[in-house]
This record gives sequence, structure tokens and C-alpha cells, in this order.
Amino acid sequence: MNILVGIRPESDFKNSQDFISDGLLDSFDLVVLVSELESAYGILIDALDILPENFCNAEAIAKVIVKNGGKIE
Repeated sequence: MNILVGIRPESDFKNSQDFISDGLLDSFDLVVLVSELESAYGILIDALDILPENFCNAEAIAKVIVKNGGKIE
């Protein structure tokens, strides 16, 4: 959540079920988010996993992190 707020501090991610549909993240934000996640978790997110549905909410993002070798604490 901290990474998302860092990218878009004005957005209310906690009350959104779909960050993409609700307009909280756009395609440029996804590129930034992927880069930030890779740095924060020491992983490389597979290009095939960079799809809007994998970044639509916190649960989906956590699954992508774990799938690509990251650990969620």
C-alpha cells in the first residue's frame, strides 16, 4: 500500500476494489508500480504478468509478487 500511495498520494486505494476501473492507476502508473515492486521485493516481474487484472487490487498485486519470488510480510 505504501508504494501505491507513493505513486498516487491523492488516491484512496483502501476503499477501492479495482484500482484500474476506478481510475486510480493508469498505464504509466503500472510501469512505475512494477519497477517499484521489483526494487522493494528484489524480484523481476515476468512481462507476461504485466496485465491490468494483476494490478487491480492489493490482493492481485500480492499474488504477482509471490508468483515472481517475492515474500509478503
